[in-house]
Amino acid sequence: MLPALSRTRYAALQEFLADSGEPSYRLKQILRAVYRRGITEPARMTELPVRLRERLTAEFGPSLLGLTPIATQQGDQVEKVLFESRQGARIETVYSRYSTGWTSLCVSTQVGCGLGCTFCATGAVGLVRNLAADEICDQVLHFAHRQGGVDSVSFMGMGEALANPHTFTALDLLQHKDFHAMSSRRITVSTVGFAPGLQRLVDDHPQVNVTLSVHSPYDDERAEMIPLQRRYPLARCLEILDGHVTATRRKAYLAYLLIDNHNDSEDHARALAHLVGKLARPELFCVNLIAYNPAAGVTPEFRRPKPAQIRRFLAVLAAAGVRTTKRQQFGDSLEAACGQLHARYLTVSGAPTPTHDGGQRTSLDITKR
Repeated sequence: MLPALSRTRYAALQEFLADSGEPSYRLKQILRAVYRRGITEPARMTELPVRLRERLTAEFGPSLLGLTPIATQQGDQVEKVLFESRQGARIETVYSRYSTGWTSLCVSTQVGCGLGCTFCATGAVGLVRNLAADEICDQVLHFAHRQGGVDSVSFMGMGEALANPHTFTALDLLQHKDFHAMSSRRITVSTVGFAPGLQRLVDDHPQVNVTLSVHSPYDDERAEMIPLQRRYPLARCLEILDGHVTATRRKAYLAYLLIDNHNDSEDHARALAHLVGKLARPELFCVNLIAYNPAAGVTPEFRRPKPAQIRRFLAVLAAAGVRTTKRQQFGDSLEAACGQLHARYLTVSGAPTPTHDGGQRTSLDITKR
């Protein structure tokens, strides 16, 4: 078995082919059809015998993909797709095209999210379940063979990527030469501070880009915005990242969501600069400023700061010698920008219960917009 096949549909495919007495090269033929030619329907895999195509269709269904696109919204530079799993769970994926010709895909890793960050619509949904590695990668497959393809992938969609153990299998698949064959440097994983997963990420995938959400330099205020702060403090996450950049000399990114009259003062900027300045390799950290996007189900008084306030915040960081950028943002009219994804789940009720994949399932009251 190929190392990346563990706990994916391809493990089931490999077992099925072996039990059917098929030669071992059949799996390679299927992988080439899916990942090099973009063919996911067994019936269209003409390199396979007709009898095998028929048996694969009967066993695995008309498509090998576990997600079906059920709605699409288009903007000038953004496309947002609502996917539904075979079990009826829904997630959103955002495809962006930049003026330079570069394309980027923002993938989801969980159906909802259980961390309850006060600025994020996904957190208002609550955790439904973890996505399987196949379901994470199927979002990439959907876009990979269309015009423009996918130049980079960011794990910044619905859910806390590092709280889902299947994220690491998905990273293996994205980089494996027989699957997506993506460079690790074209992959970014974002976290609000799930420290055990962050440590595993920098240990197992040291060349993958990492973004840590900070959003406040003050522990108590950050805990109000990101409740996970009480379990895994920012200081612990920064320590992990500082060790990582020191060992690899790779840059790390600190995301900072600017909210009007909340965390956008010059005192906040100075305190943030002080945090960065205390690190062993501050020059390898870049603060990425993000203007708040109004989102469903979040703290109602949150507002986007005025452009002048954003410029003042940036100027304080720059004067302190902190590398800083302002994130290019588009897609907010489609509810496709940072913090806005909710996959049309509006209300969630009930207590989480375990699922077969080790995630959490929550009973849902679902209404579509």
